[in-house]
Amino acid sequence: MSEDHSNSGGEFEREPVPDSALLGSGKFWGMYAGEHAAGTEFMIGPLFLAAGASLQDLLLGLLLGNFLAVLTWRFLVTPIAIAKRMTLYYQLERIAGGTLVKLYNLVNGLLFCFLAGAMVTVSASAVGVPFGITFDVPEAMFGLSNPSFTLLVAIVGVVIAVVAAGGYERVARVANIAAPWMIAVFAACGIVSLGQMDVTSISAITEGKFWTNAIAFVQEKNGPQTFGFWQIVVFAWLCNGAMHFGMADLSIFRFARSKASGWAPSIGMFLGHYMAWICAGLLLAALIKIQPTLALGSDGKVSANPGLLAFHSVGWTGIICVVIAGWTTANPTIYRAGLAFQGVLPKSSRTAMTLVAGTVATIAGAFPNLSAQLLGFVGTYGTVLGPMGAVIFVDFYLMKRFGLRDEYATHSGIQVNVAVLVAWLLPVVVGLYLIFAQGLFAAYAVIPCWISCGVIYLVLSKLTQTSGSTNEGVTL
Repeated sequence: MSEDHSNSGGEFEREPVPDSALLGSGKFWGMYAGEHAAGTEFMIGPLFLAAGASLQDLLLGLLLGNFLAVLTWRFLVTPIAIAKRMTLYYQLERIAGGTLVKLYNLVNGLLFCFLAGAMVTVSASAVGVPFGITFDVPEAMFGLSNPSFTLLVAIVGVVIAVVAAGGYERVARVANIAAPWMIAVFAACGIVSLGQMDVTSISAITEGKFWTNAIAFVQEKNGPQTFGFWQIVVFAWLCNGAMHFGMADLSIFRFARSKASGWAPSIGMFLGHYMAWICAGLLLAALIKIQPTLALGSDGKVSANPGLLAFHSVGWTGIICVVIAGWTTANPTIYRAGLAFQGVLPKSSRTAMTLVAGTVATIAGAFPNLSAQLLGFVGTYGTVLGPMGAVIFVDFYLMKRFGLRDEYATHSGIQVNVAVLVAWLLPVVVGLYLIFAQGLFAAYAVIPCWISCGVIYLVLSKLTQTSGSTNEGVTL
């Protein structure tokens, strides 16, 4: 294989990562701890309480759901990442064709930017607390907050984009430094919140009156909602569906020296999506008990202001933690979005595209209502992006077993692989219809869409591949 000079800054966007650039497991444990014990946790934890999830269902449902997520990363994503050592976007280009992947990359990059934008909002909410800048959530989905908060979002967004533009090494380094401290602060928030509610014994925790009282207060102000055990399990498993079922983290694990790195998400799932979500929910419960008026927005409904919640629990330490937590979530998300945008414009540099992604994320962060919709949004973006992971799975494991050509677009020279196009769009359109028109909980659509996409891709490939496409002379 000849050296490809398309590699910019050691990121190897359009060639397999060479052995000399592989990273040890420590880099991945730090990054996943920083990314998943981070900004989203300050938003999602309180949303569980607001949605009416019981404490028992939350404790057990998150345990099972996060375990399933770790297994999916380790056994679905990691083997393919280590075998191919290519970004998600370059692998898809070789399978689906350059033109089709540009469409996918555009959708992918934009959805990642919206997720990163919610984290910019979270960080800005904390910066505003000591300056008395309120975190007003307008009723309109794309309504702006007050001008001071919008300015804060712009400043925070610029800092995050510059760090992400430095590449994976810098992203991992920032996460490694911040993660242990942030995890300790999350734990402190939970412990302090329990103390503020006078929950000082195992029996008080088991009884859970502090939690049911908080739910009653929220539902009195916001209206009744329910969020049951299996809904919690599926959400915890699939809230990162685009990254594991959707194979986005092929772009991360392609740097892994061994498959053992595939266990790294466990630190993010159990310290972040378990401990931190529960502790963040306790923050809202405590604020409702000690100062209920502060939990209410200008519309009289309960709203979760991450910076305010943390400040009333652990003071300035909480403020700093929320800022850095939003930062360490947004950094790798913007990094992924930059890679996606580079797939749309292959001749552009990754640094430039990461800065573009940072700009889009900052604009999205200026609309606070987006961050309040995280429970639904993460399931929706898993539904849209996840099925393409089934294409990669089928192409890697099944195509040759069925006598078909893998990486068909590269070997046939086509720009649009119709089998991929139909297999992706058909389940996604049905899934989005069920979510938005029929009210289906978004995370429920991820796995049915993934399986449907894989089956349709295999069947259509059998019907559309031609015998003249088996040119073995094309190499990386």
